[in-house]
Amino acid sequence: MSVATVAGGLEFTFPQIAPDASMRVIFHRTLRVPDDESTYGLPPTLGHFDLSSTARDGIIMPMWQSEACWLSFDTRNPFLVMVGAGSVNAVTGEKWNPQPDFASENYFEVPTQPWLDGFCTGRGVVRQFVAMPLGQGYTAEEQLSDEPARGGIWLSVYPLRTSVWAQRSQLRMCEVGVDFCAPPGGMGLGAGGSIKQSIATPMEPSDNWDLTAGISAFVRTVNTEQWRSITGVAPHHRPATIEEYQRYGLPWFEWYDDSIARQGSATLASVSTVREVGEKKGHQSLPDNGSFDPPIPIGVGP
Repeated sequence: MSVATVAGGLEFTFPQIAPDASMRVIFHRTLRVPDDESTYGLPPTLGHFDLSSTARDGIIMPMWQSEACWLSFDTRNPFLVMVGAGSVNAVTGEKWNPQPDFASENYFEVPTQPWLDGFCTGRGVVRQFVAMPLGQGYTAEEQLSDEPARGGIWLSVYPLRTSVWAQRSQLRMCEVGVDFCAPPGGMGLGAGGSIKQSIATPMEPSDNWDLTAGISAFVRTVNTEQWRSITGVAPHHRPATIEEYQRYGLPWFEWYDDSIARQGSATLASVSTVREVGEKKGHQSLPDNGSFDPPIPIGVGP
């Protein structure tokens, strides 16, 4: 088995189980939706983030300040997936732990859940993932944890028990540990504008999952200067402005199903958004997107 960087993401592969036993997670660059009273559709991808992986630096990904991202999950095999924004679970707001908690349902299942655009703050609503520098109180992690902020993105993946999926060519996993060392220039994820998105309630019985096995990976998010210092190459161009984005004429999407949408996390709902933190500090923390009339989203729900 292995975890490898691919174009814009990570691929978890298990060739010892089956040639197609794999899951790919892609980190998408996207438009930052306004942080106001409205709830928006899902903005499309504007391309993927670059990734670099070395024995010394681990897996790193550059992000401009106030840049937004979303994650997609591509697999034909069922997996239990957990996502952490530094030391905070992005679904429940609890302290990050790579082990699933079936009581709090701090995970989701793919391919039932194809995308994750932000922190689950309400039923059918997420707060967009927005990159902000550590040390200034903007990130959800800094607001919810007393520990030094890590930044970055954690991914933990578990399979169903081999016996459950024997007829579906399921696999057993082995565990991969990832050490963490916070560098200068670290970036974390703050809460941005509201997006309408279902976070699907888990459907599989908890005893179907193999908790003795799993793959974990940590993606260290760094600012663009640190990326250039580590890799020696230029980062991707700055995030698109509203005006640039509107010239693209790209559609927006809606993935929502009230029958499977779970309740949001009251803990995450209490987190101040990047805009709110900036206002408390008395300075402009986000570029002004100005007025914005998004297109009517295309429904692509389950």
